[in-house]
Amino acid sequence: MTDIEPRDPRRPGAQLIPRQGWDMPPWNRWTYQHVREMTPTAPIWRGPGPVRSMPQSLQPLGDLIVKFHDGNRSVDEFLERSFTDGFLVLHRGQIVFERYMNNFAPQKQHLLMSATKSFVGMLTGILVNKGLINLEKPVSYYLPELAVTAYRGATVQHVLNMTSGVFYDESQKEGSHMQQAQHAGWYRQHVPGWPRTYWELILSLKKAERPHGSLFNYRSIETDVLGFVLERVSGLTQSNLLSQEVWAPMGAEEDAYIVVDDAGFAISGGGMCATMRDLGRFAWLLADGGAWDGRQIIPHSWIKETRCDDGQLFQGTYRELLPNGAYSNQFWIEDTHRRTLWARGFGGQSIYVDPDAAFAAVKLSAWPENGSEPRREELTALLAIRAVLTGV
Repeated sequence: MTDIEPRDPRRPGAQLIPRQGWDMPPWNRWTYQHVREMTPTAPIWRGPGPVRSMPQSLQPLGDLIVKFHDGNRSVDEFLERSFTDGFLVLHRGQIVFERYMNNFAPQKQHLLMSATKSFVGMLTGILVNKGLINLEKPVSYYLPELAVTAYRGATVQHVLNMTSGVFYDESQKEGSHMQQAQHAGWYRQHVPGWPRTYWELILSLKKAERPHGSLFNYRSIETDVLGFVLERVSGLTQSNLLSQEVWAPMGAEEDAYIVVDDAGFAISGGGMCATMRDLGRFAWLLADGGAWDGRQIIPHSWIKETRCDDGQLFQGTYRELLPNGAYSNQFWIEDTHRRTLWARGFGGQSIYVDPDAAFAAVKLSAWPENGSEPRREELTALLAIRAVLTGV
């Protein structure tokens, strides 16, 4: 990205990245790999324990020809066309393909955007297993302050599955709730009359648009509500909770980190950054039933429950990409027949896990624009690679 590289040591007068919109194209080609240089973050410590080894059995998958809707292309061509930063494929616990592009490297952390949500979902399952959270209780049981908001009556499970009836404008239009969240958490630019923190934003949500539990509607703020529940019941910040319950026990090689707002709250809906191999370790933890090194890190029953085959099927535009898909416990279920887990984030972030096929993949990207077509191409490539490796 030499045309807009903002930190080239040979060009100290290079174009400055705007503080409002640094996470959007074209800046995302650089900023997704340099988030802590753009906004405050909190570390997710890998702990003092052993690193989980990542054995390799590399295969020439870059030459694999995939049939896309507009013609045949190799996996290598797909990666070039889809603004890839990194791509990792695992089969039977081994790395079979690994590619770094756009100056990305094994030791560098990359922004996950909304794939962060799936980590929050797994944390919730861990605390449910510890008896700290009851999914059937209203969120106001754990956060009494929310009793005066539209979350009154919504259960933790409603929020997990994004089926609360709270009105939240997820669009990027002027003045939307999402734009207010970006200013509070990413840009650190206060707009008079807008919330300064995520907590203030949640407390401002007074309007309900439907009964709780009646319909799935993707809204990032649901995950942030979960984040506050996790912090309230555990007494820990999310960064420390992630370190203690997932990152350290799973044998991460590098620290991760997560964006925080002015109050120090970790942006649960999209602020986590991690290396690709550590994301591969997380993916394989899920594929392998949640256990490693003699410890059950994520309850197997929670992974099984998340891989639902009876979840609420999508309506409208969600169904165009995933006709047999559902949303469960902060994961997209790509296919309710195979019960594949898919963590997805803005800009082309993916963690795809098919436990039954002993297959997982991580793709980190910086798309110049979002939409269903880039995601459809990505899924086509993932399914073709899985078919070659596993026969399904």
